[in-house]
Amino acid sequence: MGTPEFACKPLACLVESEHDVLAVVTGPDEPKPRGRGLQPTPVHQEAKRYGLPVFTPSTLKNKQLREELKALQPDIFVVVAFKILPRKLFTLPKYGSMNIHASLLPRYRGAAPINWALINGDKETGLTSFLLQEKVDTGDIVLQEKVPIYDDDTFDTLYARLSELAGPFLLRSLDTMMSDGFTPIPQDDSQASPAPKIFPTDAMIDFGFPAENVRNFIRGLSSVPGAYTFFRGARVKILRCQVIPDNEYLQGEQPPRPGTIIVYRKDLLVQCADTAVKILELMPEGKKKMDGKAFLNGYHPDMGECFGEILKGAKEIT
Repeated sequence: MGTPEFACKPLACLVESEHDVLAVVTGPDEPKPRGRGLQPTPVHQEAKRYGLPVFTPSTLKNKQLREELKALQPDIFVVVAFKILPRKLFTLPKYGSMNIHASLLPRYRGAAPINWALINGDKETGLTSFLLQEKVDTGDIVLQEKVPIYDDDTFDTLYARLSELAGPFLLRSLDTMMSDGFTPIPQDDSQASPAPKIFPTDAMIDFGFPAENVRNFIRGLSSVPGAYTFFRGARVKILRCQVIPDNEYLQGEQPPRPGTIIVYRKDLLVQCADTAVKILELMPEGKKKMDGKAFLNGYHPDMGECFGEILKGAKEIT
C-alpha cells in the first residue's frame, strides 16, 4: 500500500524478492501538471510494470475493498507513504500490517519526517518499520536503520536516498518479523516529536532568524513545497543557499535589517538576524531556475530593497 514515488523502490524490491505480492493498493488517479487530465499514481504505474492487480479506492472504509482484500488471504500488509488505515483493515492480515516510516521513531511522528529533520538541522535520520496501531506512528518497532544527513542534503536528495534504502530495509524487516523469537519493541512516548504535514502557506521564509536556521528551512523544503519569499510583489522560491560565516561583506558597516538584499562581489546575499546567506539557486514566479548572479543581472535590485516586502531602494557593497 503506497502512493508517491518514495514507495516505488520498496515495491520493486519486494516484487523481485522471494515474497509473493498479491496486489497493490494506491490512491485514485491524480491530476496531471497544468490541468492536462488525470494520470495513475507513481505506485500504480510501478505496479503496472509488474502486471500486479491494483486497487484504487477513494476511501479505505469501503466494505467492498475490505472483502476483496480479505479474499486474497494476505499474510501481511506492507504500508509505505500511504493513508491512515482503519482498524478493520490493518488487522485483516494474518500477521497484521507493517509500516515503513522515514525517521527514527518515536522522533518525527507524522506526514513530513524528512522535511522536519532537515529544518531542525539534524545530522542523522533513518528508517523505522513498525506494526500499525490505531494511533498514527505509535506501533511497536520491528527494525530501525540510521542514515546520516549530509551538509549539502536537501529534501530532494534525502528523500531519494531514503527511498532507495527503504527497499532492502523492508526485506530485512520482514525477515526479522518472521524470525524465531521475534518480539517487537514498544516506542518510548516520552521521546516522541511531531512532524506535521507542511502546506505551501507554511513555507514562507522569515529572514529574521539566524542564517543557519534560514538555510535549514530552505533545504528542508527544497524543492517540495519550496521555501519562498516575495520580491516586488511576486513570489520567489529560494531553492539553495549557504551561510556567509562572518560579516566581512559589511566592511565595518552596521548590518541592515533582515531580508535586505546585498550585492557583494557580484553575489546575491540576503541579511538574516546575525549574518547573511548567499543565494545559490532561486526561481522567480513564472521563470525558470537561476543562480544568484542571473537574478541580479535580470532584476537589478535597488539599494535597500528587501525580500519579503516591497521597498524602494539594494544595499550594494563592492
